[in-house]
Amino acid sequence: MTAHIYAHAAEAVADIQDGSTVLVGGFGMAGMPVELIDALIHQGATDLTVVSNNAGNGDTGLAALLAKGRVRKVICSFPRQADSWVFDNLYRAGKIQLEVVPQGNLAERIRAAGAGIGAFFCPTGAGTLLAEGKEVREIDGRLHVLEYPIRGDVALIGAHRADRMGNLVYRKTARNFGPVMATAAATVIAQVREVVDTGTIDPESVVTPSIYVDRVVQVADQS
Repeated sequence: MTAHIYAHAAEAVADIQDGSTVLVGGFGMAGMPVELIDALIHQGATDLTVVSNNAGNGDTGLAALLAKGRVRKVICSFPRQADSWVFDNLYRAGKIQLEVVPQGNLAERIRAAGAGIGAFFCPTGAGTLLAEGKEVREIDGRLHVLEYPIRGDVALIGAHRADRMGNLVYRKTARNFGPVMATAAATVIAQVREVVDTGTIDPESVVTPSIYVDRVVQVADQS
């Protein structure tokens, strides 16, 4: 399988539909696919459900998408940070929905989608508001909550390098949610700092195999 290499982010996101569930990689700004998000803003898709570790930082990237009113719901672990004023204002005004998912559960629910797991029991959140409305079962003397996979129509991820097949490697903490999100979406779009010839990347160094990657966009300042 060979990924399609795009010269411009706008081309790569052109067919994202209104109402899509979009998985957005990044841990804060580390690994955030800012250029792909900017392209999505210009593309105009709306009524989106965004799944990410947090709900945006400052006025750029994911926060900019929220500020345009394009997102109906956010599923994340950390909706509030010192610089998350865009989401905070929207939420207080009742203009956006929120589902809080503990970080480990978020990663595992995404991973479960990629692995074909129908559901799983996890003790995190048992006995708290996060378990309301969910099936709870005692396993080995401890309460566990039934959690379901999170699948995306599209995943937007940031990586460091790709070859022309679409094999990806990441740089340091930018390797966070990208690898699991790449397994859990129908269409995976990666922005990278450089695209190299196939065979240049040591197979032992590949983190996300090309079979998961549909589109690659090279952007100059992606770290």
